[in-house]
Amino acid sequence: MQTKSQIMDKAQMERTVHRIAHEIIEQNRGLDKIRLVGIRSRGVPLAQRLSNYLKLIENQEIPVGILDITLYRDDLSTISHQPVIKGSTLDFEIEDAVVVLVDDVLYTGRTVRAAIDALLDFGRPKHIQLAVLIDRGHRELPIKADFVGKNVPTSGEEIIKVCFEETDGEDSVKIVLV
Repeated sequence: MQTKSQIMDKAQMERTVHRIAHEIIEQNRGLDKIRLVGIRSRGVPLAQRLSNYLKLIENQEIPVGILDITLYRDDLSTISHQPVIKGSTLDFEIEDAVVVLVDDVLYTGRTVRAAIDALLDFGRPKHIQLAVLIDRGHRELPIKADFVGKNVPTSGEEIIKVCFEETDGEDSVKIVLV
């Protein structure tokens, strides 16, 4: 894959995550009942970073859960005959909580739909909100993020590649050509 352009570097990503954390606090009038749930795989480090910023800003621990949506995907049969399931970890109650689903890129909306289905197997939250680092458009389902780091219009030949230090050894957001 060939890199077309870099959209964000480490400093830009940090500023963006910090801003999203402030928006979560503002929109929810504080952090009461807020639970962050990262969609595996790159939603997890983003959720952890948001939790760290929320603690820094409000001095309040916000729990982070991990959601594996593999078995909830509507394209499961086309991606693998033997999918790798890493499992979900939600060490907190979501009943009557405000759950902020966190993912790196919002594209068609199908991942978010699968995540909502998976989340509801754990209970019934009071609200579900969505935070994404990048919204690239091209929605196939009526899904809209509550918190967006950056809107990046793309073509069908382009892919948004989000890298986190924790998973990829660097922080960056790039447009790559297929």
